[in-house]
Amino acid sequence: MESEFGSDVFITSVRGTSVHIYPIQVWEEIENALASLPKTDQVKQRFLERTSYYGQEATLDKQGRVVLPVILRESAAMSGDVVVSARLDHLEVWNHQRLRERFEDKPFADDDFAYLSERGI
Repeated sequence: MESEFGSDVFITSVRGTSVHIYPIQVWEEIENALASLPKTDQVKQRFLERTSYYGQEATLDKQGRVVLPVILRESAAMSGDVVVSARLDHLEVWNHQRLRERFEDKPFADDDFAYLSERGI
């Protein structure tokens, strides 16, 4: 299943708790934005360390599937039930139980609804 972006993707994570799958063009935009930051920017360096550690390029097969890197499968507990969650420019894959725990730990509160409403959403 090829999207408007093609079948090449970049698979990575920042915290190692979930998997982020970016169309390669979107990931290149992120890299370009990072390249504009100073080489000494410590947040940039930490971000790149982690996304490089977990990251690899891959190609979706004809059914739209991709094999996740072993290190990321282990770190993000990608066994058993998983949830694929669409973001605006990428997909996130979560261990189902871990995502449910995240929802409980960080509920979407009335203040969050107000914040979005103030921004026209």
